[in-house]
Amino acid sequence: MPPGRPGARVTGGEQYLFAPRSVSDNGIVVLSPPLHHAVVTAQLTGPVTVASQTALENVLKQLETQGLLDFTASGGGVTFAWGKPYFNKLPSALVARYMPVDKVATANAGATVPALLDAVAFASDPSSVILESNDLAVVVASDSLDHVNTLITTIFNGATSGLFHVTSIRRGFVDATRLGTNGQSLTKQLAVAAGVPGASSIPDQAQLFLGFTSTQRDALAPSNMASLETVPGLTDQFPGGYFARGTTMHLSHLKEDIPTWYAQSYASRVGAAFSARHPVDPHAPITVPVRPEREDAVRDELRRSGYIGHSSSMQPISRVAEDMVDNYGVPWHRGTPIALRADFNTLDNPFAYSANPSADGFSTTPATGLHFVVYMPTSDMFHRMRRAMDGQYADGNLGAAAVKGPFNKVLTTTHRQNFLVPPKAHRSFPLAELL
Repeated sequence: MPPGRPGARVTGGEQYLFAPRSVSDNGIVVLSPPLHHAVVTAQLTGPVTVASQTALENVLKQLETQGLLDFTASGGGVTFAWGKPYFNKLPSALVARYMPVDKVATANAGATVPALLDAVAFASDPSSVILESNDLAVVVASDSLDHVNTLITTIFNGATSGLFHVTSIRRGFVDATRLGTNGQSLTKQLAVAAGVPGASSIPDQAQLFLGFTSTQRDALAPSNMASLETVPGLTDQFPGGYFARGTTMHLSHLKEDIPTWYAQSYASRVGAAFSARHPVDPHAPITVPVRPEREDAVRDELRRSGYIGHSSSMQPISRVAEDMVDNYGVPWHRGTPIALRADFNTLDNPFAYSANPSADGFSTTPATGLHFVVYMPTSDMFHRMRRAMDGQYADGNLGAAAVKGPFNKVLTTTHRQNFLVPPKAHRSFPLAELL
C-alpha cells in the first residue's frame, strides 16, 4: 500500500493512501512504504445484502477505534478492492447506472467502456498466466507483522468470517528504511535467510530484490492523482460520482529471476530498468533519478540500443502529457505521474496459501517474486501502460526486441486480475445499500 505525497491538496475519503513518510538516498527523496504487506483474495459465500454490508462496516469501524486502521506505517491500513465477479452479482441496471465510465476508452471505442475491465494477458506474459475471478482483494500493510495478522484474522476469521471463502493469501515485504544507511534491509535479510538463488547479489540496502529503488517521490502519483475523478476528462466521476475518491487496482504475481538479473553489469541493469540513454553514475547507486520520457525518445532508444528501458517505455502513458489543472484546481506539470505503485517482494511460490494449490502451481519451496499492486484511474489506462512496457503503442508496435527486452526476460507473470477500489464511504459491499 503506497504512501501519499504531501502537496497542495489534503486528500480525504480515499482508502488506498497511507500517511507519507520519506527518506533520502543519493540526494533523491524516497517515499517509504510500510514494511509488511499482504493481499487476501476471496469469493463471497452468499448474495450481496445490506446486512453483509453493515456487518463488515461494523468490523472495520471497530478496527479504526482500536487504532489499527489509521493508515500510518506504525498502525496499519486496509484497502478493499472489488472484482467484476462481485459486480456481476448485482442487478445489471444498478451497476450500469453507477459503474464509473472511462471517457477516453469510450470515445476511442464508440461505445461505453467502464473504468473497471477484466484483466488481459500481455505480449510478454507466458501462455500459462491465470486471469483470476475473485470477488474481492483486501490489501493490508503495516510496519508491524502482528498488526497485519490481526487485521487479516479479524476480517476473515472473526464476526464476518461466514461472508467470505478465502482463495489465496499473499505475503511479502518492502524496505526503504535502510536507504542511505549502512544497515541491511529486511528484503536482503529475508532473501538470504531463505537461501534463494542469487540472494547474496542483492545490494545490502535494497528496497526490492532487483536492487533499484522504486518509490522515488518523483516516480509516484502525488496526492490522489490516481483517483477516478482527479484528472479532467478521464472518467465521469467528477464532481459527485458514487465512486469518486476511488480508483482501479491491478494485482498480479511475477516470478523474478535474480541470478540472471545480477549476471548483467550495473550499467546494463540501469539501461534495462530505466533507459539505455540514462547516464550511469560511476558510484553505482541503487536510487537512480527517474526522468520523464516521451514516446519518440523511447523509439530512438530502441533504434540506438536494440532494446527499451522498463521505466522509460511506460512513461508516455503513465504520466501527464501536458501541463494541466486538475478537477480540484491544483496545477501539475507535464510528466507528473498518474500511476501509484504499491508492489512488494515475496518468497511465496506463488502464494503463502492457496485454496486450489494444483491450479495455482503452489509450492512450499521459497522463490523470489513480486506481488504487483498498482492504482490507476482506469483499467484501460493500466492496460495501455502495460502494453507500452512491451513496446506496444497506439500508433505502432516496436516489435519482438521490445517484448523480449532485458527487463522482461527476468519476469514471469503467473496471475492477474483487475479490481475497483471504492472510496472509504463505500468500501464495504459497494452499492448494497441501493438494492
